[in-house]
Amino acid sequence: MPVAYWARGMARMGDDFEPKHPEDATAPELTPDVAPQVKEFMAETAEANEAEGAAAAEESHFAAGGGLEAASFAAGVETGPYISFENVCKSFGSLVVLEDVSFFVNSGETLCILGRSGVGKSVSLQILMGFLKADSGTVCVAGQDIAGMSEREMQEVRKKVTMVFQNGALFDSITVGENVAFPLREHGNMQEDQILKVVEGLLEMVGVAGMENMLPSDLSTGMKRSVAIARALAAQPAAVLYDEPTTMVDPLMGHLLGDLIQRLKRQLHLTSIVVTHDMRFAQKLADRVVFLHEGKALFFGTMEEMRRSEDPVLREFFELDELVLPV
Repeated sequence: MPVAYWARGMARMGDDFEPKHPEDATAPELTPDVAPQVKEFMAETAEANEAEGAAAAEESHFAAGGGLEAASFAAGVETGPYISFENVCKSFGSLVVLEDVSFFVNSGETLCILGRSGVGKSVSLQILMGFLKADSGTVCVAGQDIAGMSEREMQEVRKKVTMVFQNGALFDSITVGENVAFPLREHGNMQEDQILKVVEGLLEMVGVAGMENMLPSDLSTGMKRSVAIARALAAQPAAVLYDEPTTMVDPLMGHLLGDLIQRLKRQLHLTSIVVTHDMRFAQKLADRVVFLHEGKALFFGTMEEMRRSEDPVLREFFELDELVLPV
């Protein structure tokens, strides 16, 4: 499917998406026959996420100053964040990937993890999902320390926190619609006709309407990412982790994906962590950023604080990002 067609789908306005925010200019329209089910589904998600965020903050054992003294806002944190790293270390043999790394993200906020390739950005996400174990330190998700959790316990955590992988990680042998329906059927609390309407509506929300019967192999990279986001939303998560969502997509796709992530965060009260090397993308999304360099969290704070930093590594990163090559 041509990019222009996909972009037009993203640009339609619906009666429930008033243009109060810049990213709403690309909000999709829900068709009347699926709108009630999808709006109810999304309202349930938003309500559950607000309650989940409040409960996690109360249960958290997070120490606001622990490892975060350089962040101007850390001392003002009165309740625990939804996700946090405290003094986390991870090595593979003699290769130190993360060394004493600390950061957090509050409920309903977006944290962007920045840095060059190979500095542990994606490893951090895999630790949060329990696919890898930290060697030391404290990793909290939804107010719970996951370090000692069994795989069965981590499966319960993954019902609250899901991940959108670089390649989409869609099931290649089943259709787009079946991919998105998978978590709905796993939950087992919806009738099949309801599932089909929610699937149709979620695909409309993310700008890939009418692709239910296509296979993932028929889609572009950007479309696969959108379908992966729809499948993630079908699980009604409280938090979504995005691994390099703009890698290998063109600037238009990257812009539309950024609008989508920002809009879903606001409408569903989603907590988000976005791994990216794209500074402009991070500026669009981030409430806070953590910059990883040589295994350490070189910076953790707001984007504005990072811009004011005199650290030579950060300055170089900004300057290279702004570099315009001669034609």
